[in-house]
Amino acid sequence: MTGSDLSSRSALATLTLSTQTLSSDPLLALIAAISPPYQTTVILSKKKDEPLSLLAGPDTLTHRNAILRSLCGMAFHNALDTLASSPALFLGGHSASSFAGASPVSALAMAGISSWMSVASSLRDQGTEEVATLIGQLNEYLAPRSFLVPSSGPTLADFDMYVAILEKVSGGALEDMVGSNVHTRRWLEQCDASLKELVAVAAKNAVFSKIPIPTLPKGLEPNARPLPVFFYGDEDASQVAASASATSAAAVAPSEKTDKPNKADANKTAPPAKGGELTEEQKKAAAEKRAQKNAEKAAKKPKADAAPAVAATAGGDEINISALDIRVGKIIKAWEHESAEKLYCEEVDVGEESGPRKIASGLRPFYSLDEMQGRTVLVLCNLKARSLVGFPSHGMVLCASNADHTSVEFAVPPEGAKIGERVTFEGIEGEPEAENKVAKKKMFEKLAPDLKTDENGVVVWKGHKSMTSVGSCKAVNGMLNAQVA
Repeated sequence: MTGSDLSSRSALATLTLSTQTLSSDPLLALIAAISPPYQTTVILSKKKDEPLSLLAGPDTLTHRNAILRSLCGMAFHNALDTLASSPALFLGGHSASSFAGASPVSALAMAGISSWMSVASSLRDQGTEEVATLIGQLNEYLAPRSFLVPSSGPTLADFDMYVAILEKVSGGALEDMVGSNVHTRRWLEQCDASLKELVAVAAKNAVFSKIPIPTLPKGLEPNARPLPVFFYGDEDASQVAASASATSAAAVAPSEKTDKPNKADANKTAPPAKGGELTEEQKKAAAEKRAQKNAEKAAKKPKADAAPAVAATAGGDEINISALDIRVGKIIKAWEHESAEKLYCEEVDVGEESGPRKIASGLRPFYSLDEMQGRTVLVLCNLKARSLVGFPSHGMVLCASNADHTSVEFAVPPEGAKIGERVTFEGIEGEPEAENKVAKKKMFEKLAPDLKTDENGVVVWKGHKSMTSVGSCKAVNGMLNAQVA
């Protein structure tokens, strides 16, 4: 391979593209770099308007998605879709068996890959709001699935969708957008890890292919997870607790420089006694270390005579109910969800200039459609918009419910409360947090267990009464000591 014509006498395919296309399309660059180096001719042109094309046998392809699927499939006789010759099954192992009607499952999977790549292409022409909506939809779609199409690992569809998302939003902004969408997060982390492995393969092939190693946008930072601990069942409680503590410490220790052992100290450590027991010297050292940690913890605790106060979200990690934006709202219109038998779809006025919000609520088992119309309710407004069975829901209508959720009733403001008025709680001050922060820090999940009705049916948070300009909020039928959510 010489010059800009990176050719081989045994080439099965000739890829022609501009250097600008190569630098702006990291997935295409990665696939080209991983392609069998002695069976690929790559013609790089410095002309910006050089059309992208792939000559494979008698056929010439010019559409980017078709070129990628061909490179991963028939162009190299499925070399990139066979584990024996490829670092990944780019087409899920379905390429060869999808032809000649050999496998309907594989044919459907190949069609799915094509469809998802079309979605990725359209995403590149849209804004961040559409990306946020897609992330919520992916979370529902991926709940029962590992990847976008049936496969043992990420396919070309997963990689293309992943790169399309990162081209729009990455790093910290992506972290905020993903929030508590755990299935989307798991999928993003898997795609990121797999692509990093493929980049390493491309780096090894660079000696032969001469194609620059692509640079991928920054994805999510994987959360530290403790290693699993296994027990045989004959351990006592102290052994179980000690093992769990050691595992948690091992997961945290790499990020804490102060916990790294000094070589000199390591040399001074006495060897363990026979049978795995600690020596007297080791026991003494461990006791001193525990005493030191206990003293440090005691020093950090607030003094007993300090005046009690409810911490605001701005001061440290502790949060209070002021972080939630609960407002007085009115259901303008309600109708039954077309496919979810427990859901109502509603338009709720919360006093915003943009007009009523669309909210979905699982209230069909508890209220008739007529009982929903015109209701004055409490609405949690700073939740991120998400898709509930295909309906875009932005907020939550708050209700009180008993322990087994067989009885549910609206939490309502007092008569005369103004639409859009914010509900506060006695003795607590603070402004509501942004939707992204509420989702990222799981604030509602942390605060909700203490949001209840008291012995008088009044909505309270840790005993602090909910308040509007004309009085307290209550469960509409006075349900006592109930959870509110």
